[in-house]
Amino acid sequence: MVSIGFPTRGALNFVNYRLLVLILEKAGLDTKVTNFFANYLIQRSTNYLWNNLSSPSFEVNVEVSQGSTLSPILSTLYLSPLIYIIEKRFENLNLPISILSFVDNGLFVVQNKSFSISNSLLFCSYNILSNLLNSFGLIIEHSKTEIFHFNRSHGPFNPPPLDLTSIRGPILHPKDSWRYLGFIFDRKLSFHKHINYYANKAISTVKCMKLLGNLV
Repeated sequence: MVSIGFPTRGALNFVNYRLLVLILEKAGLDTKVTNFFANYLIQRSTNYLWNNLSSPSFEVNVEVSQGSTLSPILSTLYLSPLIYIIEKRFENLNLPISILSFVDNGLFVVQNKSFSISNSLLFCSYNILSNLLNSFGLIIEHSKTEIFHFNRSHGPFNPPPLDLTSIRGPILHPKDSWRYLGFIFDRKLSFHKHINYYANKAISTVKCMKLLGNLV
């Protein structure tokens, strides 16, 4: 399994805003809505105010900033055709790879008893994704890309790394535990680390409440 962070720098930069408008039109939205976003995504500026100090204006063209209420919706609409194309590519190439996506986080899932076969399939999927993202004006956040293996064996477990340097990617070393969408997974799905983490977090919260309760 490979966990991938895409797009870049934590915010979806719509380099090709015309493609977004086309996607909105294909989704059946009213012309007034598509015209609004066509104007909203370009020729914008912002400045920052702190007490009586105000910064100069900065251009924020073709970008939906992180934290905006529109960002998750537009991100999903923008990435939906990308996910569809990837699934069709996998189907045409007979690649047994599943893809899951949650806003700007994606997962490639491969089930195989051979590490070499799993890595080769993940290598192919990563290459396909990289090329498609470039055509959509997006890139992968390599710092957020991880690889994780589930395994039932009780003996030594040393899976090899996944080398993606030949396709301008990182070398991914398998992790002992993996955190995704608030859940902590271990290789055998025992969820011991997940329970320990949140139990300790709850105990720490209760101790802090006790300290705050003694204040005036």
